Amino acid sequence: MRSGRPLELLVRAAPVTVPSLVVVLVSVALVFDDVGYPLTAWAPATVLVLGLLGVAVATLPNAWGDVPTPVRVAAAGLVGLTAWTFLSILWTPDRGAALEAGGRTVLYAAVFLLFALWRQRARTAALVLGAWTALMLVLAAAWTVRVGAGGQAAVDLFLDDRLRSPAGYPNASAATWLMVLWPAVALAASARVPWVARGAFAAGAVVVLPLALLSVSRGSLIAVPLTALLLLVLLPGRLRHLGTLLLVAAAATPGLLAALDVGDVLTTPGADPSSDLRAVAVLALGGGLVAGAIVAAVARWEAARPSGDPRVAALHRAGRLAAAAVVAVGLVGGLVAVGDPVDRLDRAWTSFQGGYAEDSGSGNRLASGLGSNRYDFYRVALDGFTAAPLVGQGAESFRQSYLRDGTSTETPRYPHSVELRVLGELGLVGALLLLLWLGGAAWAAARAVRAGDPLTRAVVAGALGVTGYWLVHGSADWFWEFAGLGLPAVAMLGLACSLAPRHDPPRAPLMRARGAGELAVLALVLGAAALTVLSPWSAQREIDRAAAVFATRPLESYSRLDRARTLDPLSDRASLLEGSIALRYGDLPRARRAFEDALERVPDGQYATLQLGAIAAVQRDRPRALRLLRRAVALAPRDPIARESLAIVRDGGVVDLDALSAAILRGAASLS
Repeated sequence: MRSGRPLELLVRAAPVTVPSLVVVLVSVALVFDDVGYPLTAWAPATVLVLGLLGVAVATLPNAWGDVPTPVRVAAAGLVGLTAWTFLSILWTPDRGAALEAGGRTVLYAAVFLLFALWRQRARTAALVLGAWTALMLVLAAAWTVRVGAGGQAAVDLFLDDRLRSPAGYPNASAATWLMVLWPAVALAASARVPWVARGAFAAGAVVVLPLALLSVSRGSLIAVPLTALLLLVLLPGRLRHLGTLLLVAAAATPGLLAALDVGDVLTTPGADPSSDLRAVAVLALGGGLVAGAIVAAVARWEAARPSGDPRVAALHRAGRLAAAAVVAVGLVGGLVAVGDPVDRLDRAWTSFQGGYAEDSGSGNRLASGLGSNRYDFYRVALDGFTAAPLVGQGAESFRQSYLRDGTSTETPRYPHSVELRVLGELGLVGALLLLLWLGGAAWAAARAVRAGDPLTRAVVAGALGVTGYWLVHGSADWFWEFAGLGLPAVAMLGLACSLAPRHDPPRAPLMRARGAGELAVLALVLGAAALTVLSPWSAQREIDRAAAVFATRPLESYSRLDRARTLDPLSDRASLLEGSIALRYGDLPRARRAFEDALERVPDGQYATLQLGAIAAVQRDRPRALRLLRRAVALAPRDPIARESLAIVRDGGVVDLDALSAAILRGAASLS
């Protein structure tokens, strides 16, 4: 057999494997760019994925009638959700932000279609899942080494006592590593995976736990056990997966305990956390080596035994008994620790409603209850739903709703829940489309589990673990906006769907030619989808360049901002930046024109309204200043800067534009 023949056979069995692996590389690359949160990170990824989808549709054999019904239902749901997001531009208060929201959904829809519509075989699907898992585990080990190196470079990775790298947001950083835990465990537990790979996956699973704990994410403490429970209840091979998960947890325990102590050192003035961080890294990597060696040794012994060997069966029985015993002990211990469950739930609900405790800056954050401002976020999101239950307030409308109707000092852009995001912004129509997508995908995955062999079931378990964790944790956080989290979650859901049984034509050709008419329609659809991303992406690049040169080359900066407005006629960002730059140079007429243009694009823009009111006061147009400043206060009643500016003008004074800009910058920095 020629060298490389096995890989060639795999690709021939499922040619969509090649573009799928390219998407895997894109997904991993997004980790290095704030886990795909910036527009300039996910927009080029979207264009690339659309190109891969176009090549697949144009060349790979497939027919809509051959796609299983559940997959078609799921695809229709997500494509419909994408179209509905764009349609909401007609009634949303911020059309530019809604355009970006639609573009991000285009990315998810394109990834899902690419992964779900073409049939995968168990081995090719395992290759895709294993490649993503292995690359992410390598990154986790690299980040652990960076943390363990100590010094100022390691401290800079933290925000106070929380590891914020690589996402810039600690909760998203924790999710970056915890999403990969589930496929690592599933592949480590599968007898169909080579023993060396099983040991490596188990080792990596140990490493990610202490690394994730350094982000001190309270949501992860709830999401991890819930995800484990869902997978163990809904998927086969429960005790095998549970045994591997328990071994991973045991090996990770020393590193987890060391990670709990890091926060106190990081927040102690003058303390050097290097030795504590080094201890976390050493214990995490050492625990991984121990667990990996154990799993690899057992896997090799198991693989060397003939099928039906009674010793293998006895080992499996012993493992099942041990896992059952550990679960029983854990349940009893958990019940004892919880005490009165009604009282615990009541206290948790009271904590959730009460917001941040006054002493939230001290003590262990993980034991500080559920206090945050999410209760207020959710209230405003639900109010948006009740105001427009059928169609919602429009994509990306939450920020302005919260500025107006919230009660906390925060100014969130997102409601911190994927379900409430869809319900409040896209209404019942959007929620039904979301359910159609997720329900159809779950149906397809269930069919894959029932009809598949052990390797298929292992891949489905691992893939659903990725998506399940993203959904569970994302139900209380804004993970939809991090493409580096959403892309792999959606891709792995599509991978599970691709394993649903279907009737392919016998000996289908590797490539398939499409007619000129089909190719023209395909190019038109994908080109239009790409344009919705290219427009805001190109504009943002000009804005970024303008921001970089305005201090030394203001005319060039203005020119770039003019191009940005042309490239993205819906967004107000370029005009807001131009107005701010003009104020810095004392050019009040230009600043006024820029802020007025911003209000034409986003009529409820509070920042532009506030600045125009201040400019009117400086120009001695007191009636206009009062009208605009009252409007700014009405748009954000809790904004102390707007209230103070209004009070100054009411008393016959003039707003100090330099002091106003400095106060706005200080407020933005305190909330970043």
